[in-house]
Amino acid sequence: MNSITLSPKNSIQGEVTHLPSSKSISNRVLVLNALAGNVGKLHNLSDANDTQLMQRMVLCNDEIINVEDAGTVMRFLTAYFAISGKTKTLTGTARMKERPIGILVDSLRLLGADIDYLEKDGYPPLRIKSFQDQKTNTLQVRGDVSSQFISALMMIAPGLPKGLTIEITGHLGSKPYIDMTASLMKGFGAKVNFDGRLIQIEKQVLSVNEHTVEGDWSAASYWFGFAALCKEANLILPNMALRSLQGDRVVVDMMENLGVACEPRGSKLHLRKKDHMPFFSWDFTHCPDLAQTIAVVCAAKGIEGSFKGLESLRIKETDRIAALQNELAKINAQLIEEGDTWRLVPSIKLPDKVSIHTYHDHRMAMAFAPLAGLMQVEIEDPAVTRKSYPKFWDDVKRLGILVNVV
Repeated sequence: MNSITLSPKNSIQGEVTHLPSSKSISNRVLVLNALAGNVGKLHNLSDANDTQLMQRMVLCNDEIINVEDAGTVMRFLTAYFAISGKTKTLTGTARMKERPIGILVDSLRLLGADIDYLEKDGYPPLRIKSFQDQKTNTLQVRGDVSSQFISALMMIAPGLPKGLTIEITGHLGSKPYIDMTASLMKGFGAKVNFDGRLIQIEKQVLSVNEHTVEGDWSAASYWFGFAALCKEANLILPNMALRSLQGDRVVVDMMENLGVACEPRGSKLHLRKKDHMPFFSWDFTHCPDLAQTIAVVCAAKGIEGSFKGLESLRIKETDRIAALQNELAKINAQLIEEGDTWRLVPSIKLPDKVSIHTYHDHRMAMAFAPLAGLMQVEIEDPAVTRKSYPKFWDDVKRLGILVNVV
């Protein structure tokens, strides 16, 4: 496992040429297109490893499917293969086998799916057999664990003989992702009613002619981080729309408070410096993938923070809360849990250099990279960024930051 070192650079400018297309949208349209018989033309799909996996696996005839570390692929394919009439075994990395999937499997079993756990109950790997007769068309699903469970059930609903009604119970997290799924399904001809708690989907045949995927707001957030932490910044982000299906578009509003102005110009966004607020408070319930970037920016800029809605970070590629606490401590900052809130105590004195452990998590690597605007940064296992942004380090180098392999 190698590392890279980013040399300090206080000015960054230019166009981010390899910004990926939305991974969340790409993965959903691939499943929907497969359910529609793979007749649609999909344009500008993400080159992220997760999406490349999804693209291969929905067409794969192998009985054993290895989704590696791709949680979205595991969840969506569990539902997809449950109604496919095929026998499949879904497995993945050691970490994947620690990520719970019981809520989704229980729901699919209630519908009539035949799914067995091969190792530990509630966790992958799974054995999926032919779907039986639909036993019910109504499910209650918790909304506070993973919105992907709900999205997975939504996407297969048009293919169920009786359709499906989903009642979401408890606190609903990541609602924009459910809105995204509903919107994309409508683009494939589905009739979807969602009132915030109840989702109603009729049995119907899906179809689509073409779909073009927009730029990825989660990936764009790291360039907002660079703009915030470099002394001077003039960045251009291509293929980005302020009117977006993606919940992470809210990074624009966050970064307005943290020192980055965003100006749309056609299909591009221009980022520049502005004044920042001394205190930042946000509920990340509906945009958890932004939490790491925002925490790093606040910590490095001396901005006190109050964060809510971080609970789902514990079941991501790693326990992201613990990982953040460990790595922020290296720049003399703290993330302190206080009930359902996390208090960010920023650094009073930054070190001249820091070595960041990434925990096999792509977002840890990219969230801490913008510290190069203030210090020398070593990133362990930089290849993890392939999961969502394969050419991230190419873009970093192209924008003038010296990157050395250690």
